[in-house]
Parts: sequence; C-alpha cells; structure tokens
Amino acid sequence: MAVRVQTEDFDVGAEIAALTRDNPKIGAVATFVGLMRDVNQGEPVQGMVLEHYPGMTEKALEDIVAQAKGRWDLIDVRVVHRVGALKPGNRIVLVAVASAHRGDAFAACEFIMDYLKTRAPFWKKEETPAGERWVEARESDDLAAARWKG
Repeated sequence: MAVRVQTEDFDVGAEIAALTRDNPKIGAVATFVGLMRDVNQGEPVQGMVLEHYPGMTEKALEDIVAQAKGRWDLIDVRVVHRVGALKPGNRIVLVAVASAHRGDAFAACEFIMDYLKTRAPFWKKEETPAGERWVEARESDDLAAARWKG
C-alpha cells in the first residue's frame, strides 16, 4: 500500500507500473483520476488551493485503504492526493487498486474515493471572478459514502 499527499503532479502511468511491478497475480487494475474543473455550482473557477492536516490526512487515507482491504480481496492500492495551488485541468487525486479480479478492483476503487471525499481532512478554497470561497461538503458525497455502510 502506498499513500502520498504531495504538492507535485504525478504520472499516472508510472504509478500504475509501480503498483503492478513484478506481480503476476494481478489480473485487474481499476483507477480513478480526479481533475480540477473550471466550473463549480454553475460558476467559473480559476484556481483552487487544497489544504490538509499533515499526518492526520495520511492516517485517514491509510485507514480508508485498510477498510477497503478488509472488504475486498485486494493485492495492492496506491492513493496519491495533491495539495496546494491547482489550476483547471490539473490532476488532483489518483486511486489505483490492484486485484486478481475486476469486481473487487472496481468496488474498492469506488469505495476508497467515496470515503476519501467524506472522511479525509482536506479543505478546498476556490478562486472565482467574485473572489475566494471555501467549498462546503456536498450531500451527494455523503450519500455516495453512505451506501457502503452495513
């Protein structure tokens, strides 16, 4: 398992190569790459600053991955999340899940992303033509995470 929080961009291909290197038991890799959009809630967004709580954020991500490993038969997982200043089109997050079979990989990848959005301590401040604004939690994210309970 690899969990990183960083300001630098990441290379999706290199991350997948590192995830699968020298492991012939891997039969499936499911990935999610989140990008910064230039619009949110119908309004233009010129940039964003992502803040986090160092140490606590990594621990929360590790806990989410551990929960996924407890639910599905996974071989390995990588989560890379950027912080700092971002512009539209920039990569924000990568979740890559390796498993013997696609079902476990797909489900775990979606679970990790849903829980990351609701349980990891990140804060977004958007830059808009009208000024800066903090992004509030979304009910749709809570509903997506709630479906994994029980």
